[in-house]
Amino acid sequence: MIKKLFLNDKFILTLILINAFIIFISGYELSVINKTLLIFLDNTITSLFIVELIVKFNEHGIKKYFSSNWNKFDFVLITLSLPTLISFILNVETTNISFLLVFRVMRIFKSFRFLKFVPGIENLIKGIQRALKASVIVIIGFVIYIFIIGIFSFYLFKSNTTEYFSNPLTSLYSIFKIFTVEGWFEIPEKIAQGYSEIASFFTYFYFIFILLTGGIFGLSLVNSIFVDAMVSDNNDELEKKIDNLDKKITKLITQNNNHDGISK
Repeated sequence: MIKKLFLNDKFILTLILINAFIIFISGYELSVINKTLLIFLDNTITSLFIVELIVKFNEHGIKKYFSSNWNKFDFVLITLSLPTLISFILNVETTNISFLLVFRVMRIFKSFRFLKFVPGIENLIKGIQRALKASVIVIIGFVIYIFIIGIFSFYLFKSNTTEYFSNPLTSLYSIFKIFTVEGWFEIPEKIAQGYSEIASFFTYFYFIFILLTGGIFGLSLVNSIFVDAMVSDNNDELEKKIDNLDKKITKLITQNNNHDGISK
């Protein structure tokens, strides 16, 4: 009975949804009793996930279990939940052990297990993998372009009193913000304050150039290649169907011509 229960995807999905709801509610200010209850329920579900892991080990064997990428993903998420469960069982206050706070936050990722039950998720993941492979060169080139423009902008505007180019890392972040069309007008205006008219003109021109090359053309190129690669599998399938249909039509026309020739 227990074995069938923990091998039932509907039961596991229900646990995941309940756990996600508990994590969501835990973010609110609650009474001590309610908070204690939610912590107990959260760790109880973590314990049930561990039981699920043991049952699947016994059912499929460790080697076969880890042959599935989804099972590897489940195992990592369950492992990340263990420090919180151990601290709960041993009644250790996590606020006194700083590194456990990180693992406590990691329990949120248990909700990612819900993806496993989304219809068509396998095709979606394959599409994303295919898109990443197809666009990796463009993405690398785009990152290099951000790096070059970011460092160049740092040395160009480091004497400016604004915080946008105070150090190389901040400069990279500011350029990335402009590339994403976020702060594209705010940053140049603050940079140009106190400049002469000619200096302001060239400053605005410089940032317009950055916005056009990176924010509009650059990101559009990356997006188009990524999306095209994601849907290419569907296009290939459609092309195969059209080719098959064309062959059938050609065959029917040939048969019809032969039949007319025999009739004459």
